[in-house]
Amino acid sequence: MKEIKKDFPVLVNNPDIVYLDSACTSLKPMQVIEAEMEYYKKFGACAGRSSHRLGRETNQRLDECREKVAKFVNAEKDGLIWTRNATEGLNIVANGFDFSKRKKVVTSIVEHHSVLLPLIKLRDQGKIKLDVVGCDKEGNVDFSKIDRETALVVTNSWNNILGTGRKINEIAKLAHDNGALICVDGAQGVPHHKTDFKNLDFLCFSGHKMLAPTGIGALVCKTDHLAKLKPLMTGGGAVKTVELNKVVELPTQERFEAGIQHYAGIFGFASACEYLNKIGMEEVEKHEATLAKAFYEELKSAGAMIYGPDSPQNHSALYSFGFKNAKAHDIALMLDREKIAVRSGFFCAQPAMEVIGAGDGATRVSGYIYNTPEDAKRFGEILKKINVLYS
Repeated sequence: MKEIKKDFPVLVNNPDIVYLDSACTSLKPMQVIEAEMEYYKKFGACAGRSSHRLGRETNQRLDECREKVAKFVNAEKDGLIWTRNATEGLNIVANGFDFSKRKKVVTSIVEHHSVLLPLIKLRDQGKIKLDVVGCDKEGNVDFSKIDRETALVVTNSWNNILGTGRKINEIAKLAHDNGALICVDGAQGVPHHKTDFKNLDFLCFSGHKMLAPTGIGALVCKTDHLAKLKPLMTGGGAVKTVELNKVVELPTQERFEAGIQHYAGIFGFASACEYLNKIGMEEVEKHEATLAKAFYEELKSAGAMIYGPDSPQNHSALYSFGFKNAKAHDIALMLDREKIAVRSGFFCAQPAMEVIGAGDGATRVSGYIYNTPEDAKRFGEILKKINVLYS
């Protein structure tokens, strides 16, 4: 993995920076940047509208991109909807789902605001009954509240504050056994772990967390759910015919893709999937397991408090941590002075932070394929100095 650093212009242009904030957004390899630029240089036209050659070629390439991104999570391309990000996908499912027969939605306290806020809004409008499952300080959640009244289960596959994963297939089976569907927030899971959509109903993920450009994501659905799901917005390209008294929507996923799409971003998204496939997601997982162990050892050696499970086993290369007398933002700023980039705050997960004992915020380190154990060592060296200051 050491060799791939040369693919990332930010690292080439800033060789002294250690970037450890990939849970927020990942860096982009040159291959992805070039794929995005290819649209502007060689295509530049509208898809699905213009019949000229450039329009046809753009349409064909986008269809190929849809297939590549869908295949990355073992899904059918006809069930993939382009979104701006995972947040938009989660909002489409929450607001477009049919709650006419059952109104109960089960989620957990250890979720991103992009899961919780659309559901809280629907609850406050009286449209759903929301059951938020609690957790212990290690983030363990019991989904036994899923029952025959449940319409939908919404949860993450891997979370963004503890770096731990869920047994998604078991949760999906419990939902299906009770006649419910499951929507998975894959923002932190898809970029780092081999993901199989086969047993799921809805899966949302963002391109920018997995080497792709910002402003592009995907909502993957089982195709038989598309007809029952209502679009969040509508407009040009989403309809078959329009009369003042009658509108006929397209029956395909394109009815969720009103307006001109982020074509360049889609090109880059497909390229990012190709880049990760070339490495192999098994190798990505193996590398990140090494990073998880390295980060854990440096955090423990520096005397940091780790929120969540106190073990690197079954852990992504992500930890939220703190020091007894130090504020989270101060830790992040001191690391930044040493050219180490991390994040601090609540990570858009305030209810979860309260539950795990980090109500005043935490500092988060998160690695990816371009990081090395040497990066972890440098991070640890500065942490030790910070701890001395606050001891």
